[in-house]
Amino acid sequence: MITRDWAAAMARYNAWQNAAHLAAAGTLTDAARREGRGAFFGSIHGTLSHLLWADHMWLSRFTDLPRPGTAQADSAAYEPDWDRLAARRAETDGALADWAGSLTPEMLAGTYCWHSGSTGREESRPMALIVTHVFNHQTHHRGQVHAMLTAAGARTEATDLFVMPVAA
Repeated sequence: MITRDWAAAMARYNAWQNAAHLAAAGTLTDAARREGRGAFFGSIHGTLSHLLWADHMWLSRFTDLPRPGTAQADSAAYEPDWDRLAARRAETDGALADWAGSLTPEMLAGTYCWHSGSTGREESRPMALIVTHVFNHQTHHRGQVHAMLTAAGARTEATDLFVMPVAA
């Protein structure tokens, strides 16, 4: 069973990695960030925009954050402005950390029900699985971004969890 401490560590890892990927992507031109590179969401910018959209979608289910007004199919264009994307990413990472810190053992042991736009139906899964999914989804797409950044010649930081700086 996962715990609040595990979720908080995953939120901290995501924030660290998101900042590193944004810094690396920031060394590229806007055209290089938007260049189609064969990933599911096309480009570095598109994939980072999708990740922001997905985190906003999940946080809108768990908190008072508004639901994105963009469909998943259009999530690569959710935040078209690079500087705003970077600022919103940092804000969202803070919201994810707050949410992760609010999880209780009772919440994690429960079941979560929601309407999924992806499947078009009501879904119900163990909350611990959903929490894991939120962080796993980020890691999956950040791996794609990491590969695109490397191919574009940008230098990225280590991605291993055990290398994450110790919290102050």
